[in-house]
Amino acid sequence: MAEKVIVIADSITVGELAEKLNLPVTNLIGELFKNGIVSTINQRIDFETATIIIEELGLDVTLEKKASAGGVEHVTHTLSDKAVARPPIVAVMGHVDHGKTSLLDSILKTKTAEGEAGGITQHISAYQTIRNGRTITLLDTPGHEAFAALRQHGAALTDVVIIVVAADDGVKPQTIEAIRFAQNAHAKIVVAINKIDKEAANPQLVKTQLATEHGLNPEEWGGDTVMVEVSAKTGQGVDTLLDMVLLVADIEELKADIDTPAEGLVIESHMEVGRGAVVGLLVEQGELKPGSFLVAGTAYGKVRTLLDFASKPLKSAGPSTPVTVTGIKELPQFGDRFIAVKSEKEARSAVAIARIEHEKNAASTNITGADLLKMMNQQYESQDLNVIVKADVQGSLTSVVDSLRLIDTDGEIALRIIGSGVGNISENDVRLAADQETIIYGFNVTLPPAVKQLAARDKVQVRLYKVIYELLDDARASMEAMLAPEVVETPVGSLTIKAIFRTLKDTVIAGGEVTSGKVATGLLARVIRGKETIAETEVTSVQRQQQEAKEVFEGEMCGLSLKTSKKLLLEEGDKLEFFTRELIKRKLK
Repeated sequence: MAEKVIVIADSITVGELAEKLNLPVTNLIGELFKNGIVSTINQRIDFETATIIIEELGLDVTLEKKASAGGVEHVTHTLSDKAVARPPIVAVMGHVDHGKTSLLDSILKTKTAEGEAGGITQHISAYQTIRNGRTITLLDTPGHEAFAALRQHGAALTDVVIIVVAADDGVKPQTIEAIRFAQNAHAKIVVAINKIDKEAANPQLVKTQLATEHGLNPEEWGGDTVMVEVSAKTGQGVDTLLDMVLLVADIEELKADIDTPAEGLVIESHMEVGRGAVVGLLVEQGELKPGSFLVAGTAYGKVRTLLDFASKPLKSAGPSTPVTVTGIKELPQFGDRFIAVKSEKEARSAVAIARIEHEKNAASTNITGADLLKMMNQQYESQDLNVIVKADVQGSLTSVVDSLRLIDTDGEIALRIIGSGVGNISENDVRLAADQETIIYGFNVTLPPAVKQLAARDKVQVRLYKVIYELLDDARASMEAMLAPEVVETPVGSLTIKAIFRTLKDTVIAGGEVTSGKVATGLLARVIRGKETIAETEVTSVQRQQQEAKEVFEGEMCGLSLKTSKKLLLEEGDKLEFFTRELIKRKLK
């Protein structure tokens, strides 16, 4: 009999799945309960969870996921005959402290790095520069490992990726990650070997690492990867780098249509007092103008102001142009696609469809496959560390939340993000935290005085950070403090009982021969009779030849006093195994 195939969306209610499987809903609820999930008929489970439950039930059924249709679909454009040349979009990526932002400083003649917390880029920032009369759009992406999500978007929306590698440090983890992102996005790679002005610089070693370990062969060695030696500090090689970027872009013949509704990606979003939602966009197609109606994910609005990267007003923004807009009614998500529509009515309709789909397939999915597998494998109850996360912009919030979820405790401590959002910490955040015994983490946000007083009154912990790895270190330390300590026992020696001199309610005085190691005051001892452990005691004193001794070693006879919690009847021939026991504070992986 052929296997039955059922097509479902990204999530489905328990009742709907039971109907499709032709099963009583109570059977399905019971199977979920057996795997640690208390559910109702209207509970939503995701595709992976449904697959696992069907396997657990032993049904001859295969699930297939149907393609979802959002309110605004991104269509791959076939360029028209009227398509025009557009500037290349160039992401600058690489390992932390290898000089990405300093290189941009040199290109743009700015000092952005001085304004970054810890000297690390915290957001994707977009700029434009002119070289020989031609525009280049530049994206500066964060280098710290916690910003992988931002970097991945940075690579996915670009034509050329400049991989910055320090000549005195070589290829590092984020270098490799940036190469992978660029290759997955099918973007052209140009390598900038930076810091060649340093005494320890070794550009040839960098080229060898890239060629032999990562398949990026320099042009000068017969390969097809452009590598330029530069110094962001002195400016050496920077013009050559830009020339090479333009040359690589020319080979790609980059074009876009302008007689089409403006479309592109959300690269930043945050709230500002007096301005509302401030959204950074990268236009990919069409021309965006003030007064346009936009749909971005599940948000929409009318463009009130349109500014370039230097905050100067624009009358229009064409393809490959980074802009900042206001007028969106709420914050779109980092990485959402946006498209211009004809009217507010059309925008509302598109957003309504997008929200329904989003709620069905994401927000209302209460149980995930990962959650179910964790419940199935978990043999003990976990403790929860509840946190609320607030950040200055949507992109940073995404990275902080994703990084917190990656902290691994093997299920013993569960980090639960019970709330998150963009903007300063509010009284509502404090009230929610007080109810849930929660830590509030603020990333690049402030704590207003009134909210600070409320937090102090309600004894809510609010921790503010400007550098993401310091925030993650704090979360790790908080989770480590909740881990049960590890009990470590160290064998010290053994003794065979030869005589019992006195047995009291909580003390036994005996004598014997040390058969291995040593015996000393303060050691713990297990009493072994045959193959069975019958008691655990503590050595309170040791005597050698009727004299007090700190310790007695293998081969020697001694007397010893043993403290017990209840009367212990020792017998000649019993064996004592001595050991120490200590509690070791555990660390996360």
